[in-house]
Amino acid sequence: MDKISETNDNSSVGIGSRFSDFNKSFKFALRSLLTACSKEEFYKAFSSFGRTEKESLHRLYLQVITSLHENIEDEFESICLRTQVGATFDAVEEIVEERELDLLSSNRSNMMDVAENLSTAKKNELQHLMQMVQAGEEHNRMLRNRLQLVKESKQALSGSSQAVEKVEV
Repeated sequence: MDKISETNDNSSVGIGSRFSDFNKSFKFALRSLLTACSKEEFYKAFSSFGRTEKESLHRLYLQVITSLHENIEDEFESICLRTQVGATFDAVEEIVEERELDLLSSNRSNMMDVAENLSTAKKNELQHLMQMVQAGEEHNRMLRNRLQLVKESKQALSGSSQAVEKVEV
């Protein structure tokens, strides 16, 4: 990673957190794979050999594993530089951030649309209720007029019946 960091520090492309995580994961996985065999397991694999031969083979094994580990890391770093993995991860990170911002802005405009739709619905509901009140008031006016007519008719009938009673007397 030191070679990648040094190279990227000198270039205009920095290492983003995605590339850093990717690099760390690779090294962790490589270390786990190359150190999977314990000393006891190694000695078991060469049980037919003598103790000094096992120790010599184990030292050789450790040197080979260490060298292999370094070579694989160097090759990995070289491939990452050559294929511009860091720049690609940075571009991906930027795209993800832009999408998140786009979602926030579209959510904000969606919220404005919802607020506008809700406002329109409430205005329509208010107009409907006002029409219902006007219809109720009109109905009440008609009932009052009818009541007034009934009262006037009753008074007229009452006045007529009094007149008939006077005529009869």
